[in-house]
Amino acid sequence: MGLVDHPLGRKQHQDVTPLAGGIALCITLLYLLFHNPNLLDNSSLYAICIVLLTTVGAIDDKYDVHYTVRFAIQAILSIAMMTLGNIELSNLGNIFGWGDIHLGGWGYVITTIAVIAAINAFNMVDGIDGLLGCLSIVTFGSLAWILNSDGQQTLAYFCLALVVAILPYILLNLGVLGRKRKVFMGDAGSMLVGFTVVWVLLLSSQNGKTPPLQPVTALWLIAIPLMDMVTLTIRRIQRGDSPFKPDREHLHHLFQNLGLSPRQTLIAIIAIAVCFAGVGIYAELKGVPDYLMLYVYIALFIAYYLLVCLINKKTIPR
Repeated sequence: MGLVDHPLGRKQHQDVTPLAGGIALCITLLYLLFHNPNLLDNSSLYAICIVLLTTVGAIDDKYDVHYTVRFAIQAILSIAMMTLGNIELSNLGNIFGWGDIHLGGWGYVITTIAVIAAINAFNMVDGIDGLLGCLSIVTFGSLAWILNSDGQQTLAYFCLALVVAILPYILLNLGVLGRKRKVFMGDAGSMLVGFTVVWVLLLSSQNGKTPPLQPVTALWLIAIPLMDMVTLTIRRIQRGDSPFKPDREHLHHLFQNLGLSPRQTLIAIIAIAVCFAGVGIYAELKGVPDYLMLYVYIALFIAYYLLVCLINKKTIPR
């Protein structure tokens, strides 16, 4: 079908590589849900959504669909998630210290933004071998830990199943079985992963008066993809470029500019992601106030942004 990635332009790989990881992951999840329909709330709706996303992603991988079309489809799926599945971001928790913030009618707008942001955050971070898969495992593994600690074994099992399903992809993506068996996730996979992350986060943070996950904890579990996306967007706008114009200022580019190899870069980024997730898990299980978690997160993001600006200024020729 010609669904392959060619080593052209900014791409660093050496061989024509199949973009089959996302399709394989989608088929695996469909198989899982077909035999375990009660594993996930609104599993039929979720299955339809990931099939549509994976299809659009595969078409994008082959023909390069314009971002406005992708955003429109992501927005439509988020509306379906809210209207048909009753899954939306309605309560932000006590993130400022003066009581829970209920979004009311704004919930639909904020949820749509959150879905699009999560999908594209994981899409944008997929830049070196193993990174998307490992970051996904950090997020889903952390969610499984928190949910299991809260007694939500069914949803925790689904997160663990995602971890197991992604592991073979990582082995192939890293070339453990040889370069000829290498495979990429593609936009189909990154969009599927991002959508699944936000689906599980909403299920676990908006499911009643005492959800197992506070909304602010989600920021810690997806810290690297989110910080990378927001930082890149701000920097591109400051330069007068489109937020969607590709460049080489991602976090993984930054580490490589500092002299790290791709494998060292992967280890460094995953170590940072594990630290963020570890803080989020600890704070969630110990009942650290939401507003304190948010203020610390904002402070770390500002430090991250300034550090990225400084390193890019020193390492990227102008």
